[in-house]
Amino acid sequence: MPVINRIADFAEDMTAWRRHLHQHPELGFDCHETAAFVVEKLRAFGVDEIHEGIATSGVVAIINGKAAGPTIGLRADMDALPMQEETGLEYASKVAGRMHACGHDGHTTMLLGAARYLAETRNFAGRVALIFQPAEENGGGGEVMVREGILERFDIAEVYALHSGPGDAVGAFYTTPGPIMAAVDSFHIHITGIGGHGAYPYETADPVVAAVGMVNAIQTIVSRNHVPFEDLVVSVTQIHTGSADNIVPEKAYINGTVRTMAKSVQDMVEKRLTEIVAGHAAAYGVQAEVIYERGYPATINDPEKTAFAAAVAREISPDVDDARQYDMGAEDFSYFLEKRPGAYVYVGNGDSAGLHHPKYDFADGAAPVGASYFARLVERALPAA
Repeated sequence: MPVINRIADFAEDMTAWRRHLHQHPELGFDCHETAAFVVEKLRAFGVDEIHEGIATSGVVAIINGKAAGPTIGLRADMDALPMQEETGLEYASKVAGRMHACGHDGHTTMLLGAARYLAETRNFAGRVALIFQPAEENGGGGEVMVREGILERFDIAEVYALHSGPGDAVGAFYTTPGPIMAAVDSFHIHITGIGGHGAYPYETADPVVAAVGMVNAIQTIVSRNHVPFEDLVVSVTQIHTGSADNIVPEKAYINGTVRTMAKSVQDMVEKRLTEIVAGHAAAYGVQAEVIYERGYPATINDPEKTAFAAAVAREISPDVDDARQYDMGAEDFSYFLEKRPGAYVYVGNGDSAGLHHPKYDFADGAAPVGASYFARLVERALPAA
């Protein structure tokens, strides 16, 4: 596989970095130890600027090329998941209830590998902004970094990110122009009725019956309210109510997730959900409140930048799919792509457990491939004279 020779030279170092990060996972915005490790390496590489404390524990580092030119942003997420690891590996997580089950340890390592090479060679005209982001899994660290103005502060013209792709060969790449992942919203429905004895239901306003009716009706949003060629998932994932077999409870709670690709579909779902709940509340004589929370927007690749990214990937690997079917997962790199053109690309992780699985592990052989991709991306986008 034609990874950059210099990057191949420090593949063992990258494996050591990645396994260190894997043993010391951190959650959300609290990625201070991870950030300190990143900063230590960046200083050793000789990058030109290091800016810390962005979005609490995020880092942005700048590498200047041989001549003036635009700035390209390369992003890696740093946070882990609140899961107990079950891999049994010698470098498994040392922190109970936390693990890198989504490959962010590998993403950080790939960007560090690219940083080391680019700081050594500087064979480009312009600047690279290395973005190490906390809180992708929970909290929207990407949104916070964008809101804190890093795109303007560092004059970033375009942005790129990589993600581990279990199930594809190590070193393979895949992406697609346009939408690649969905927007993710959550809804919470709080129902208040009149509780009472289960032997005398006529004296109650039963929130259980109302909840069942609401859940059944919510299913019709997908089957009856949306245009078939517009992607939509509405899943009720929780119903909580009751305490005993002979008591009609006073309250019930319904929770679920909504995945969409278009804002117009989001608007429709929120409207219909509110109408359905209000109608059923009136029909069953209960009170109901809907809280609809819009989360990460859809991740939408710029078609031109995606074609460019795929061309760069083909310099690294013969196995590149630039028309992969999108999925209904979500990713907060979407906030960067709302503001700047760029592309989100997956790099194969081999036959590993899936993402967010307690037996997932990043394939260390993919790290030099991803680092080479990041480095070539800069050199091709910002060619030195």
